[in-house]
Amino acid sequence: MRKISFYFLAFLIIGLSACTDYTTDKEVLASLKSDVAFLADDKLEGRAIGTQGEIQAANYIAAAFEELGLEPKGTDGYFQEFSVKKSTSPHEEAVIGTDGKGVTGRNVAGFINNNAVNTVVIGAHFDHLGYGEEGSLYRGERAIHNGADDNASGTATIIQVARLLKHQNSEYNYLFLAFSGEENGLWGSNYFSKNSTVDLSTVNYMINLDMVGRMNEEHTVAISGVGTNSLWTDKLNAANSDSLKLVMTESGVGPSDHTSFYLQDLPVLHLFTGQHEDYHKPSDDSDKINYDGMLQIVHFIERLVVSLDDEEKMAFTKTNDSSGDNPRFTVSLGVVPDYLYDGEGMRIDGVSEGKPAQAAGMEKGDIVMKLGDSTIVDMMSYMRALAAFQLGDRAVVEYKRGGALKAVQIKF
Repeated sequence: MRKISFYFLAFLIIGLSACTDYTTDKEVLASLKSDVAFLADDKLEGRAIGTQGEIQAANYIAAAFEELGLEPKGTDGYFQEFSVKKSTSPHEEAVIGTDGKGVTGRNVAGFINNNAVNTVVIGAHFDHLGYGEEGSLYRGERAIHNGADDNASGTATIIQVARLLKHQNSEYNYLFLAFSGEENGLWGSNYFSKNSTVDLSTVNYMINLDMVGRMNEEHTVAISGVGTNSLWTDKLNAANSDSLKLVMTESGVGPSDHTSFYLQDLPVLHLFTGQHEDYHKPSDDSDKINYDGMLQIVHFIERLVVSLDDEEKMAFTKTNDSSGDNPRFTVSLGVVPDYLYDGEGMRIDGVSEGKPAQAAGMEKGDIVMKLGDSTIVDMMSYMRALAAFQLGDRAVVEYKRGGALKAVQIKF
């Protein structure tokens, strides 16, 4: 009773724009703006796991789920708490459990119960970097990292998808999950996937939304995981009535929460609208979000999920890079790959200061075509080539700039 009262009070204080009976684009858009603005406000101090800001964010999401009429599906109402004891050794993984040792995080789970046999999972992480003590790419005075795109955008999107799917007469249940601890190593989704509050054998598929707030002028959406089921490509193209530019990759493994479910042998998708200069910096603020693009993502997910309603439970397919021998790196070129690029080679979306690429004069927009003896045709071939080098090695990098092919020697 205490928690229910708190959710309601939080709802009134926050001024959450959700109401239970609308579907107009104007109102959905207003809610997207309101949700991102709250989650990315300085008052939450960057939503780092285990902080008061993270707790405020979790309470806000729970209030939104309650207002929509979603059933609590955590272990304590809408919440599923977990604790993480981080190892002091770089060669040991963090220990994730519920013994209360280390830092405590909380996932938020809301359920649309259609009394179906199987369930669809739609998730996004809501935590971020706090003041940027770990994982920041910012080189300046200590500052709040608000994470408007990463990942208030994904969190706000799943709330609005839940609003629309609440009114569908579906053959599936829907479980909406907001994860904490993603920035530290997929902690929340790792814990949930191994301690699920629904039977994972009944889960049809999982869709993950991470950084969907900065859609570019070409309306590009990168979607990974399409190789985890044979239906994905056709269904995604059929749902694309807004003429989005879909850049699809097969792998079910990546640096976000869908990986935790892929490793439980579930079909997954990860949607992402691209890297940008504000990634993991204090400048990732709500005024830079493309809210019209987010609205397109909301409807795209709605159409996709509805189109799968009449399909049988989806079979899981392992993707080619899932054998456990993925590339391991001991060196870095010091660039941010352009994940939205679908041409030949690996296009650079950003260059880090003081790293080999910058020292060699490489720039954003350059397309790496060859690294050492390896020809680069895509992201995976670039990673495999990079994994062959050790600290101190030298290599020739061939790259395109404009229409010209250039070559430069770099030292790792």
